[in-house]
Amino acid sequence: MGGLTRNLPLISMIGLQVHYAALAIFTRAALLDGLSTTVFVVYRQGIATLALAPMIFNPKRNQSIKMSLGFRSLSLMFATALIGVTANQNAYFRGLFYASSTAATAMSNLIPALTFVIATIVGFEKIEVRSLRSMAKVFGTICCVGGALTMALLKGQKLLHLEFLPSSIYLTASGGENWLLGCLLLLGSSCFWSCWMIMQVPIASSCPDHLFSTFWMCLFSTMQSAIFALLVEQDLQAWILRSPLQYSCCLYAGIGIAVSFFIQSWCITERGPLYCAMFNPLATVITAFISATILKEELYIGSLIGAVGVIAGLYIVLWGKAPEFEENKQEVPQPNLQGDEISKIDLEEPLLLDRSQHVTQNKMEP
Repeated sequence: MGGLTRNLPLISMIGLQVHYAALAIFTRAALLDGLSTTVFVVYRQGIATLALAPMIFNPKRNQSIKMSLGFRSLSLMFATALIGVTANQNAYFRGLFYASSTAATAMSNLIPALTFVIATIVGFEKIEVRSLRSMAKVFGTICCVGGALTMALLKGQKLLHLEFLPSSIYLTASGGENWLLGCLLLLGSSCFWSCWMIMQVPIASSCPDHLFSTFWMCLFSTMQSAIFALLVEQDLQAWILRSPLQYSCCLYAGIGIAVSFFIQSWCITERGPLYCAMFNPLATVITAFISATILKEELYIGSLIGAVGVIAGLYIVLWGKAPEFEENKQEVPQPNLQGDEISKIDLEEPLLLDRSQHVTQNKMEP
């Protein structure tokens, strides 16, 4: 049992990446089956909100939480939900439909680099020209962005020809002319998610309970996505789920938000954010393997080169950030986390530096 306990974070992170890969493949199959991307976002966020509600309104939990949400907190959560969830998810799933599940999971590795760029612009990060670690973050960011552009602009020849495989499911791109648009939407989705991470700093100062703020953002994003879907989808028939695949995809995606939140929160508590971030490219590898060998999704040379560039850039950025994670662990006392205290951990704060640490001084950090 001792060995299992020690390896539980490793097993959990591998399982989480398998979940992300399955979500990308499963969702794309449902979208190609006729599920509207905008309607899917509404159902996904609505199910996530319902899944979080019992934990939020648990009487025992409410007794231990003393919190009042003012207009500023709710306004920040509304804006963050609009950018980081509504805009992000609609761009991501539309890009997933136009491009491929492999491209979608590969583009998600851009997030740490894009967050570094935005954090530098707003003053949370500082670049020291004479520092090797600092320049590594810059170089890693360039690699990530270059890899993403390569995936979008350089398609090239097919990487694998697996027509002989006996499979009845095809997850090829919806149209060659939409590949570039899909990659650009996935890039935009990563930018929106990076903005979400930056916006967690002021939210955390006004609402330290991460689970509580997540619930409100899910609720706001559900309403926002519903309004957007009603404006975009003129045909009300698009709201009807017509197959078991569409039903199960919505349930899996919605409940998966709550489950993955708790797994990642616990893993960051146990091993830290750097350890968890190192597993991100695994979802790309799993997705590419399953898509190419079983589901016959078309893979191209440009996609391979771009994915390698994005993943290499991710690890370079993480190497540049490594000393900062260690400093945070040494400076911040390690309390015994139990129950709801885990929910107060900000999953993204270690990507930000001095200024964000002062703003979020009341938060616990792994």
